[in-house]
Amino acid sequence: MSLAIFDLDNTLLSCDSDHAWGEFLVEQGAVDGEAYRRANDQYLRDYRAGELDIMAYLSMALKPLAEHSEEQLNAWHQQFMACKIEPHVLPRGEELLAWHRQRGDFLLIVTATNRFITGPIASRLGVDDLIAIEAERENGRYTGRVEGVPSYREGKVTRVRQWLEQNPTLTLDDAWFYSDSINDRYLLDEVAAPVAVDPDDELEKLARERGWRVLSLRTPSA
Repeated sequence: MSLAIFDLDNTLLSCDSDHAWGEFLVEQGAVDGEAYRRANDQYLRDYRAGELDIMAYLSMALKPLAEHSEEQLNAWHQQFMACKIEPHVLPRGEELLAWHRQRGDFLLIVTATNRFITGPIASRLGVDDLIAIEAERENGRYTGRVEGVPSYREGKVTRVRQWLEQNPTLTLDDAWFYSDSINDRYLLDEVAAPVAVDPDDELEKLARERGWRVLSLRTPSA
């Protein structure tokens, strides 16, 4: 069994689920619409430029989880899955997951989006496990704070290595990692089979320099 690791946003999905959740909250009137949308858009630009202050972003992004009940959040998430996520599940991404599943590989999503958003998406995609940013909870409610190391940039490597300590039969020595973003260059450097998926300009340049495979999941399969 080999380890097949996947980024989520703009890799297996044709959207950024974190940004889409922010847009959904604006549409629901759950946040200050104009200010939240402006900040959400700016943080997405920062992420794409490789300049995101992850803790500043999470201070904004996790706050709505602390301001609403779990029942309300879960009800919203069901709507979010139907209208914002399902249309963006890439068929070729599902084919890739199925290919690895048929090989007997262990399927792991590693994402810089929080578990509240991505847990149901990972379940929908049928992967074996998920590493995501953990939103702290106390007394059955979210606090708005981060728990542990955010799985972002170098933090993805840290979190994967922590996960491997709990899963010693798996290793990065024969692992795959699929990602679209230059922010994931650190984990791509660690695996045996790095794959740039519909990469941003900086990752495509790096992939060409390093001889990494470049793959599109957005074009129809042959």
